[in-house]
Amino acid sequence: MDLNLVLALGLTLTAGLFGSRLLRRLGLPSVTGYIIIGLILGPSVSGIVPLDTVAQLDILTSITLAVVAYLIGGSLRLDSLRGLGSSVLWVTLLQSLGAWALVTVGLSFAVRWVVPGVPFWEFAFPLAFVVGAISSATAPAATMAIVREEKAKGPLTTTLLAVVALDDGVAVFAFAIALGVCAPLVIPGASVTAGTVLLGPLWHIVASMGLGAALTPLVVLGTRFMRSRDMHMALVFGAVMLCAGLCIWLDLSLIMANMMLGFVGVNVVRRSDEPSVLGEMETILYTLFFVLAGLHFDLAVLKTAGMLALVIVFARCIGKYSGTYMGAVAAHAPEQIRKYLGLALLPKAGVTVGLALLAAAEFPEFGDLMMNAILASTILNELIAPPLTRFAIVRSGEAAARE
Repeated sequence: MDLNLVLALGLTLTAGLFGSRLLRRLGLPSVTGYIIIGLILGPSVSGIVPLDTVAQLDILTSITLAVVAYLIGGSLRLDSLRGLGSSVLWVTLLQSLGAWALVTVGLSFAVRWVVPGVPFWEFAFPLAFVVGAISSATAPAATMAIVREEKAKGPLTTTLLAVVALDDGVAVFAFAIALGVCAPLVIPGASVTAGTVLLGPLWHIVASMGLGAALTPLVVLGTRFMRSRDMHMALVFGAVMLCAGLCIWLDLSLIMANMMLGFVGVNVVRRSDEPSVLGEMETILYTLFFVLAGLHFDLAVLKTAGMLALVIVFARCIGKYSGTYMGAVAAHAPEQIRKYLGLALLPKAGVTVGLALLAAAEFPEFGDLMMNAILASTILNELIAPPLTRFAIVRSGEAAARE
């Protein structure tokens, strides 16, 4: 059967919703259910949704990430962040460094074992160092979806969302530094200056945040002059899409820009329902987004880079958790943040794959192996990380009681 785009949308949405409800009875969060349904429908398993149709649905990724970023920014009110500043900064720094360091060390030796005879400094270490930097990123969509599903509120949830909001910028900086360090090792005659390593990412971050802040008046005007909630929602959604489209056009971060749009907007407007104005779209967007993620998964990748993927997932989880714990201790954070926040910072997806594509183009010497390892680790991670995030939120006591 020739599956047209509209039929594919209807199938992914209905199958995703029913499938996730079924899997929730087994104790899995909806995010994991969506991904499993997508995997079953996709080219790797049943082939019901063919590869060319999956490619046509990719625009949903940008739309969902833009809305999620706005909602995360809109959840970060200054009054709730006061007193958490040191915790957020310490945790963000140490969990990023922890993931980077442990993935680099573990993968350096794993590559030599999987590909015997390759030089350490020209192949194994640069590959591991770049993947380690990429591993510092945390996926905002999965985190936000579970926070919303559990209706979570409290210090751990606020700290979690603040760290996720900063992680994108940290990952960009780490990635740029990794490229700068590794280029002279891999590419003969390559020279990298401190300016190109630091100023480029700094401009990328500042410009993205500046664009989001510049579009804030649209959100403010919508709140003050649109009496109808439907009209208000339409204007805010339009502002979010405008922000995302400009970021794609200007090669900026649509995640960081829309986070800033939501953050500035909610702290200027100061209305309790402001960030939830797009909440009525969440279930539809999350379902399509995560089913699409499942459709993209290629199980054949696990065969070619399965061992490296296991090392990446294992080392990253340990690095994230231990770094978070040390950061929380250094900031004298509450016990629930020390014990559970690290488990909630494990999801990864879009930013990781995007940076991996850039790195693969930069280092063709090991680009294919690195890309397969990262994709395989993403497949494994997206299946195990959402349940751990849900476990952390529930055990911290910040999930709303179920009816």
